Amino acid sequence: MAAKPSTVLPQPHTLSSSTAPKISQEIDPLCASETLAVLQNFGINESLPQTSHANGFFSEFTRSFINVDRVERGRIICTVPVKPPISNYFDTLHGGGLASVAELISIACARTVVAEDKQIFLGEISMSYLSGAPVAAEVTADASVVKSGRNLTVVVLEFKLKKTEKLIYKGHATFYNYPLAKL
Repeated sequence: MAAKPSTVLPQPHTLSSSTAPKISQEIDPLCASETLAVLQNFGINESLPQTSHANGFFSEFTRSFINVDRVERGRIICTVPVKPPISNYFDTLHGGGLASVAELISIACARTVVAEDKQIFLGEISMSYLSGAPVAAEVTADASVVKSGRNLTVVVLEFKLKKTEKLIYKGHATFYNYPLAKL
């Protein structure tokens, strides 16, 4: 009978940060090591260019991926080309990139019906990820105001692949309007 090979546990990965992560004693060291390896493969803690630390960088970065096609009262249609900077490890549109684009388009859509003297802030946004949009695809974003009152505005969004018109993401955003109406 052949001897059973001994299991050698790899040394825990250390992410390139100033402090090593704390690993619970309840977790198998091999599992923790593999999890940290996955995070490293995703590029966690890679340094970013200094320009990315500027105030407003993220909003400007996100806006650069939105092409406005049509603006109406209560509706905006945009095209979002899926490019590598907003894609994920699997070469599809990153969920956070999509949510950021959805937020900006929703704000613009709400502004088509909410007076400029009223401030609005995003109270809730929800996204349903039905499928993925691959890199190099174009996505059509269609945002519509479904309710706008004294105190809140609700926008729904649909994201479809431009080529096939397949629905791939749905969104819903609720904005609170200020100043609030007095009851």
